[in-house]
Amino acid sequence: MSSVTSNISARGGALSRLKLGPLWLAAPALAFVAVFLLLPMLRLIGLSFSGEETAGVSLEHYQHLADTPIYMRILWITFRISILTAFFSVLLGYPVAAWLARLPDSRRNKWLFLVLLPFWTSYLVKTFAWMIMLGDRGLFNSILTGTGVTDGSLDLMYNEFGVLVGMVHAMMPLAILTMVPVMTGIDQRLPLAAGSLGAKRAQRFWLIEFPLAMPGVAAGGLLTFITSLGFFIVPAYLGGRGQTMLAQIIIMQVQELVNWAFAAVLSVMLVAAALVAIWIYDQFFGLSSLTQASSTGAKGSKTGAQWLRGAGQKVLAGLAWICSPFNRLGDRGDDGPKPVRAAYLGVLFLFLLAPAIIVLPLAFTAEQALTFPPPSYSTRWFSEYFGSQIWISATLRSFGVAFATAILATLLGGMAALALARSDSKWGKAVFGLMLAPMIVPRIVIAVGLFYLMAQIGLVASNIGLIIGHTLLAIPFTFIAIGAVLKGYDWRLDQAAATLGAGRIKVLRLITLPLLRGGIISAALFAFVTSFDELTIALFISGGLKSTLPKQMWDDMYLQLNPTLAAVSVVVLVIVTVILLLAQRVQKS
Repeated sequence: MSSVTSNISARGGALSRLKLGPLWLAAPALAFVAVFLLLPMLRLIGLSFSGEETAGVSLEHYQHLADTPIYMRILWITFRISILTAFFSVLLGYPVAAWLARLPDSRRNKWLFLVLLPFWTSYLVKTFAWMIMLGDRGLFNSILTGTGVTDGSLDLMYNEFGVLVGMVHAMMPLAILTMVPVMTGIDQRLPLAAGSLGAKRAQRFWLIEFPLAMPGVAAGGLLTFITSLGFFIVPAYLGGRGQTMLAQIIIMQVQELVNWAFAAVLSVMLVAAALVAIWIYDQFFGLSSLTQASSTGAKGSKTGAQWLRGAGQKVLAGLAWICSPFNRLGDRGDDGPKPVRAAYLGVLFLFLLAPAIIVLPLAFTAEQALTFPPPSYSTRWFSEYFGSQIWISATLRSFGVAFATAILATLLGGMAALALARSDSKWGKAVFGLMLAPMIVPRIVIAVGLFYLMAQIGLVASNIGLIIGHTLLAIPFTFIAIGAVLKGYDWRLDQAAATLGAGRIKVLRLITLPLLRGGIISAALFAFVTSFDELTIALFISGGLKSTLPKQMWDDMYLQLNPTLAAVSVVVLVIVTVILLLAQRVQKS
């Protein structure tokens, strides 16, 4: 009897050690990520080590990569363009983020809408607009030749300049949105105190403000770099052969050459580059600073290399000395000279909104050719769109998939966010990292891994396959959105209801969910936009039979730029704008 009792107590002790408490709520989301992200990634890694002629582990594909100069050159091009994109996105977006951080909440939210709109606008729509603006007979060349600045058209497209313009435009909103929360948490009394002690404007900025904003700057650079690694839309349409990026080669290896093993090798290279960047960031700032501004400096102060921080301080001191001649200009106001700041902000917001401004009148042109401004106007291209069975079918499919994605992603991401908010388990950090993994792994790699998995289980060319892929990409956004709302939630309300006899389900239904309604609806709307705009997954999983609206636009853009594409782009812009306005209104209520 005593032995049975001891066995029961031992089992009870083991179970108590394994008890995760509320963290079990994250189990469905973790299982989803494990099956449709981790498993395909592991399969790709295994495939990259398979030989074509020999059984067992083989390095022949990696050897082929190392021995073929063109692939190493494409690797270098991918890293160079991604680094330049991250650098210019942060550099140009920093003044906008700093200005937004100093605004009152009500005004900041209004201006943030102008940043969110280009951020959520389809990459295809933005790229289409830049093709119109940068082409030989595009808007910019027409202005330059018309005013006599140049005799002939300039090469603004099919080169690295065109690629960087398109990619920086696409990534700058992400950099701004990442930096703003960190900058909002900076105590503005610190620079004022330094100024009262005699510090000049350059010293206050480089030695106080910038170091405090550095976690946000680094996070913005990290996210834009990782996202840029998987770009293929912008370089495909705005670049030339010298700007071919790794994602384009992966698509070619899978869809044209059907060389899965070598595509897996290239995918592993992309993931390795992303993981190295994440590891470096985590050593100095901690991954939690990607979503929690309050914890930005803690981990970095413990784990960052002392010598590197010391070198950084010397560099900042040198920059303060170099900028010292501009101290007098900077002292005209807390934020610098207002006319210069206003002009810069005006140019930047015009740059961000340029695609929407250009596409709108082009959609109403009466001509067959795309010229700006249109010589005459008509609604014929909208009639062409609404009268096309192919376009309407793709649009309805995008709506249906996006609606299902919004429900599933909000449910999974919301439960995971609730689990982390209620749990103090040591596994919380691991859960946090897994929830962000679909946002960190380049999309092209996720698409290839899912395609390889779904081709074997029969979900290619199915709506279910599209929903699964889109949900995987949307989970991080719903997780972050609902997690942000949970930070300010008063859990004493749940405890008070429980003391009055309400069960957990009743508390969740009558107390928790109604109070979190705004954040949940907002998260669902963002998940809807994520799915509605998604091309990478659709490019593989649709199988050419279940085209979504972005996939149909991709196919048409390859054939010819036409006014119907402008009309479709306006439809997408209107849908995205309405959803963002709804999300903003819900967040206020």
